Amino acid sequence: MRVIGLDPGLRLTGYACVGLHEGAERLEEAGVLRLKRGDGSPQGLADRLVELEADLRDLIERLEPQAACVEAVFAHKAFPGTAIAMGHARGVILLTVRRAGLPIVELSPAVVKRSMTGFGRATKDQMRLAVQARYGLAAPPTPADVADAIAIAAGGLLRHTHESRIGPVGKLP
Repeated sequence: MRVIGLDPGLRLTGYACVGLHEGAERLEEAGVLRLKRGDGSPQGLADRLVELEADLRDLIERLEPQAACVEAVFAHKAFPGTAIAMGHARGVILLTVRRAGLPIVELSPAVVKRSMTGFGRATKDQMRLAVQARYGLAAPPTPADVADAIAIAAGGLLRHTHESRIGPVGKLP
């Protein structure tokens, strides 16, 4: 079983692929899809979304995951524009993943943090250190989008394997 985890963004989209091999969880690959800076125009935004779709399609073809996990939309009152920007990237990601025929697991940031660190309000640094420890990495993943994508993939793998054994558990907050 292999799950691709995606941390949506219009500048950097983190990705990670984790899998179960002989009963052990293993990080297979992680990184970021770096999108060209836009000029702020609607055309520039559209071009970035097309680039994200093409890069993600190539990534899915190469990694051959059986499922995808995406971070759910969240909005922080101090940064409402972030949710809007993330929504554009999420839309492209959801469309591309479904066109690839993959089932999608969606997890809230708090659930991802709780599953990786035991605390739903973990900081970026705590997440990076937890991912490093869990997968025995030489250094914490950089940038933070990579650590987030690894944690999202790990949560998606757990959810997918759990549901395959006992059935759907419903949407978690």
